[in-house]
Amino acid sequence: MRLTDIASRIGGELHGDGSIEITGVAGIKEARRGEITFFANPRYEEYLLSTGASAVIMASNGYEGDSRRAYLVNPNPYLAFLKVIEIFSPRDYDEPKGIHPTAVISEKARLGSNITVGPHVVIEDGAEIGDGTRLLPGTYVGFRSKLGANCLVYPNVTIREDTCIGDRVIIHSGTVVGGDGFGFTKTGNLHMKVPQIGGVLIEDDVEIGSNVAIDRATTGMTKIGRGTKIDNLVQIAHNVVIGERSIVVAQVGISGSTEVGNGVTLAGQVGIVGHIRIGDGSMIGAQSGVTNSVPPGVRYSGYPAREHSLSKRIYVAMTKLPQMFRAVTQLTRRVAALEERLDDEESS
Repeated sequence: MRLTDIASRIGGELHGDGSIEITGVAGIKEARRGEITFFANPRYEEYLLSTGASAVIMASNGYEGDSRRAYLVNPNPYLAFLKVIEIFSPRDYDEPKGIHPTAVISEKARLGSNITVGPHVVIEDGAEIGDGTRLLPGTYVGFRSKLGANCLVYPNVTIREDTCIGDRVIIHSGTVVGGDGFGFTKTGNLHMKVPQIGGVLIEDDVEIGSNVAIDRATTGMTKIGRGTKIDNLVQIAHNVVIGERSIVVAQVGISGSTEVGNGVTLAGQVGIVGHIRIGDGSMIGAQSGVTNSVPPGVRYSGYPAREHSLSKRIYVAMTKLPQMFRAVTQLTRRVAALEERLDDEESS
């Protein structure tokens, strides 16, 4: 595709030869001739002149004299690059349509129009599948569960009973939605199971990564709000509520009955205790351990999680502990020697 055609589709001001043929997309370090890349992070500025790309998308053009490549100026280079990726996404395969003969579908299930049900999919009594939804091979949809329109469920996903999923939801392989919450009560030396009779509610435009576990509520609903995105290997316990447009990164664990607000970011490997609230718009740094409720709009990190600037000061102080220990040891010895000398002078 000519660069001028790309510019007209994604928007931006073109600097350089618009007749260049673009054959693909790549990152700025590995891009080669004929490919288009983007520059949005100052850390990669050194690659601007060395990249092999024929065109670069960037927020401003400071390279008018560079005749080796063209520049497409766009106020949001990363978003523009994503649009280019969509243009060049491969469409050379035909996804199966309709219902595969090996699928097992209850007569009491309700199926929308233009759906895809792949090999060995199981759909139980009372389940509902919305228009245009695709269930790829090996997916299980339990009793009375509902999926909205235009969802995409990748192979080998388990959607247990009484799960309600909105429109345009994407669920990646290996994920289990609606498994039993981890609820037990101790009687003598035994752990008796607490029945988990609630469900899961996933609102519109949610995306859930691979091997995620979202437990059903003990009673009521575990809830994932509209537009929230969940990375791989995340554990969401029973009765957790996550608000709208939040980001939950890989290996996060959220304990039962915790409430996560709107627009929250939980970075990788964050652990959160149960029965607390994470305020709207807050950001929790990677590997933090959250033991108390977090106010709205703050940045927390560390263990136990606390205000980020304080955590950084504590971390810096901890790196100096060996020197501080040596200094305290030396001071202790000097004070001991001084006290001994004073005692000798008093006794004489």
